[in-house]
Amino acid sequence: MNITIIGSGYVGLVTGACFSEVGINVTCVDVDQQKIDNLKNGIIPIYEPGLEKMITRNMNKGRLHFTTKISDALRSSDVVFISVGTPPDKDGSADLKYVIQVARDCGKHMNDYTLVVTKSTVPVGTSLKVKNAIKEELDKRKVNIDFDVASNPEFLKEGAAIDDFLKPDRIVVGVESARAEELLNTLYKPFTLNGHPIIFMDVISAEMTKYAANSMLATKISFINDIANLCEIVGADINKVRKGITSDTRIGNKFLYPGIGYGGSCFPKDVQALIRTGEEFEYELKVLKAVEAVNKSQKSVLFNKIMKYYDGDLKGKTVALWGLSFKPQTDDMREAPSLEIIKKLLLAGANVRAYDPVALNEAKHYFENTITYCEDQYETLINADCLAVLTEWSEFRIPNFKIMHKLLNVPAIFDGRNIYDKSELKKNGFDYFCIGVNTDSDVLRPEVSLSY
Repeated sequence: MNITIIGSGYVGLVTGACFSEVGINVTCVDVDQQKIDNLKNGIIPIYEPGLEKMITRNMNKGRLHFTTKISDALRSSDVVFISVGTPPDKDGSADLKYVIQVARDCGKHMNDYTLVVTKSTVPVGTSLKVKNAIKEELDKRKVNIDFDVASNPEFLKEGAAIDDFLKPDRIVVGVESARAEELLNTLYKPFTLNGHPIIFMDVISAEMTKYAANSMLATKISFINDIANLCEIVGADINKVRKGITSDTRIGNKFLYPGIGYGGSCFPKDVQALIRTGEEFEYELKVLKAVEAVNKSQKSVLFNKIMKYYDGDLKGKTVALWGLSFKPQTDDMREAPSLEIIKKLLLAGANVRAYDPVALNEAKHYFENTITYCEDQYETLINADCLAVLTEWSEFRIPNFKIMHKLLNVPAIFDGRNIYDKSELKKNGFDYFCIGVNTDSDVLRPEVSLSY
């Protein structure tokens, strides 16, 4: 079977590499000539564990190809996956111009039956727009070529995308014909041999499933952060509360970790897009609006703690940061809490020294020379007035506290991911602040009264 992946970004590259890994002939197409040239030379534009080796291996086996010529790729393709970006517009809705352009290109160049599959995250109803765009181009050519449009949303976690693709929790596919279902069932058979389910449904439901899934996960994150903030006020410990509620099997423990908010390329964009979809149909998604509001304010929580510690004056202070990416195992900084925190620190007159295992080059695109980039986590601490942990990379979990105490001007740690133990930090002579745990002796605010 021959397939074409149009768009060689994060989703396109992972999809192409994983399909080629099981023996399928894959051609990845992108309009960026430099990106394609780099890929042909084994230079991968993103950081994803295992992806570089997989791409190189399948290129050498002759199963994975890269080109800028969509016409050549479509000539022998059975299935075309649209994996281009859908960036948010100013109103939060998904910008579909790249998706529609690819659909038009398919209509211009397909010569035989083709199944066109949207892999990009697209709003409900996009499949009809894709179908219409293809049909318009076929009509211009005055040809009658059968085609189908399907939806196959991705559920890849950055940092674990290859495992997610090869061993999926589920594969969701929206189809409108038996022919399309049979083709996709054959294509995904290698990934379902171990019992991983492929769930077929109508196209609109598949489009909605992607947004609903990401919005549900975002909701869990904002919920636990909201509860964490209340815990600080009333004197509860969110770490203990979390254990208490997640032991309920109906709730579970996934995505219920207190922190400084979610980021990345999916959750912020998809929550906004689903809210916008509701507005287009005159329905207000009140819960998701609250989720978005909580997440926005949560990105300031750690900065506010640092400001409070220094009585509102950070001028001339040096703040060390551990972690810049929005989560571990990726260099992605899109919508990362670090962006908001660094901007606020700089506006407050602070100096910033930062370290991240893989995201330093990415950070330079955002901050250029306005902060100091360090090649080692301990280097950031030299003459720093406090440390803020923004990303829970594994190498930060058991640091040398004695060295840290010596290097810091002030032994203060602001833990935005709750990866340290309060009693251990206190024993090592640190002032320690985390999310959802009040470290003040006078816990309850004067205006808070508890009645039963």
